[in-house]
Amino acid sequence: MTETHSAEKVEDIEIRLLLEALYITYHYDFRNYSMASIKRRLRQAREQLGFANFSALQERVMHEPEMLPRLLRYLTVQVSEMFRDPSYFCALREKVVPHLKTYPSLKVWIAGCSGGEELYSLVILFREEGLEERTIFYATDINQEALHAAERGIFALDRVRLFTENHRKSGGRSSLSDYYQAAYGRVSFDKSLRRNVVFSDHSLVTDAVFAEMHLISCRNVLIYFNRDLQDRAVGLFKDSLARKGFLGLGAKESLRFSQYAGSFDEFVREEKIYQKRGA
Repeated sequence: MTETHSAEKVEDIEIRLLLEALYITYHYDFRNYSMASIKRRLRQAREQLGFANFSALQERVMHEPEMLPRLLRYLTVQVSEMFRDPSYFCALREKVVPHLKTYPSLKVWIAGCSGGEELYSLVILFREEGLEERTIFYATDINQEALHAAERGIFALDRVRLFTENHRKSGGRSSLSDYYQAAYGRVSFDKSLRRNVVFSDHSLVTDAVFAEMHLISCRNVLIYFNRDLQDRAVGLFKDSLARKGFLGLGAKESLRFSQYAGSFDEFVREEKIYQKRGA
């Protein structure tokens, strides 16, 4: 066995022990995430937090709970933007909203809401389409810091130009500036956008269904899971969706290889929007 191969094997063992320790100690379960993705993010965490190896990182995390949020920043992906992939939101507006308008009340789940960019995008879209008042939005994530950031609704001012352009391309019926105030290099989105929002800690890995939804948007989350965990998440979505409810995934995600693919129809194929089949 070469020295390099031996070092990689030791590293793999350390990573699996660290993930097991996180699950047993804090109930955060990353064990079935894509190993390539987890390894890349953990290496970045180890280097930037200043540890020589993963065993040293594990010892600190287990004995110093304040290290956990610092590590979670690397393990949970917090990269998003408002109206990301505008054509997706345009398809929701033009193809899905007409169906949603037939319901007297609606429930929408943003699974893996990160810092809230997609949440605010959907609330604004629903307000523009006259659906906000009859809708409860559930914004969930496993990262408490991300949830707090989403609840604050504050973003860097230099991101707003992109947000605004995305909103325009998505078919926005108003000016994005109608929804925020700018000051001191930041923008703060109007509190009224959060009046129908429930923020909650929820794990697609370990938690169960909690309500019947009409739309679930879970974009760019499944790509970080292995096949078994992807199936678990899609099974949750299937069980949570009302009959003829809608599921939106990320551009690089698909139900094609899921054991639950037969429970859905491709509603807008190019935008990865699916509709749960009737009984």
